[in-house]
Amino acid sequence: MMNWHQLISNKRLGQEDQHYQKKDDRTEFHRDYDRLIFSSPFRRLQNKTQVFPLPGSIFVHNRLTHSLEVASVGRSLGDDVSRRLLEKHPELHDSHLSECGSIVSAACLAHDMGNPPFGHSGERAIAAFFLEGAGQKYQSLMTQNEWNDLTHFEGNANAFRLLTHQFEGRREGGFVMTYSTLASIVKYPFPSNQAGNKQKFGFFQSEIETYRKIANELGIIQLNDDDAQPQYARHPLVYLVEAADDICYEIMDIEDAHKLKILSSDQTKELLLDYFDKERQARMQKVLEQVTDLNEQIAYLRSCCINALEAACVKVFVENEEAILNGSFEGSLIQHLEGRIGEAYKKCEKASYAHIYRSKDVVDIELAGYKIISTLIDLFTTAAMNPDAAYSRLLLERVSKQYSVRSENVYERIMAVLDYITGMTDVYALDLFRKINGESIPII
Repeated sequence: MMNWHQLISNKRLGQEDQHYQKKDDRTEFHRDYDRLIFSSPFRRLQNKTQVFPLPGSIFVHNRLTHSLEVASVGRSLGDDVSRRLLEKHPELHDSHLSECGSIVSAACLAHDMGNPPFGHSGERAIAAFFLEGAGQKYQSLMTQNEWNDLTHFEGNANAFRLLTHQFEGRREGGFVMTYSTLASIVKYPFPSNQAGNKQKFGFFQSEIETYRKIANELGIIQLNDDDAQPQYARHPLVYLVEAADDICYEIMDIEDAHKLKILSSDQTKELLLDYFDKERQARMQKVLEQVTDLNEQIAYLRSCCINALEAACVKVFVENEEAILNGSFEGSLIQHLEGRIGEAYKKCEKASYAHIYRSKDVVDIELAGYKIISTLIDLFTTAAMNPDAAYSRLLLERVSKQYSVRSENVYERIMAVLDYITGMTDVYALDLFRKINGESIPII
């Protein structure tokens, strides 16, 4: 069984033997949060699609605002869980368990940093390029496990790579984060060859040894006997990061859909009021009668739902602590919600799929993103594989020298191209696509 003393470690990946004298009152986990929020990859999330296109007149969520909201809910989840566990286990007062809120909030900030432009369509475009597009020709040049990374490309694994990968010219890999924060973002702690039809996995072949090092340090249970392709239990705090994400994207997407008039006010109110019993609904209706603005009414209901879901997830986590620590807990915290609140969440999921995720605006941005990402990957992988060609040299001039696009290893070369493209914002990718296609020419 995993234990909290070992699971919560402030040791930093890449600086294991270094000790610094603290100059302020921040804990190492607070430092993780600050490093992330001031970083360029995090800042670029402001121009990456969450679900809806980014309209000018009505502000909906992008990856940045989503990540900040997830971090806020994650901090509450971590703080409440740590308080409950310290009441349950007084012997843990000398551990770092009280820092769960800081760790979870930092991991929540980072959870989407590996996502490519244009939301999940960007992920699908990358996988499809290698699985059924022009990228098929590279399969014979790498191992089957390396090929699986490309044909199952996953934003979660890419986030872990971004935070830990040692780019050229840098002595220390990634952001030099604490082991516990890094482990807390890996929702699927196994490599791509174990993803099956689900597409999801937690780390690329290039980061297996890095995750193994973290898992060994934190005492995370290995579930299989294959040391070359290991599968691990989740770090317990992953469940809180996942719950914060689940709560925010489901409830906030409903609110965004209302703002964009995809859902009517009556539909939205019904979905959000369903989380509560009749007595609570009556009290909430009295509050709604005092608020004249429809958007403010929905905002009030949204906040009530988030609070209710957060408390329910804390309860599930604490009640299942033993199963979580021994690696036998299955599914997400949200999936274990029972009664009215669980049914209400399922209704929101059904409504989101029927009215939001398949809406015309969402499908249109996916179609455009698919075309843009596929084209850029095709051009830059071709350039990386033929670097001496005249056009290739022009394209590769655009790529920062931190990316190993001239590596002798084909897998590393292609992964470097994907590092470059997935780091782009939606606007940057669109602008580059137009310039390459001659649709936009700089005015001299």
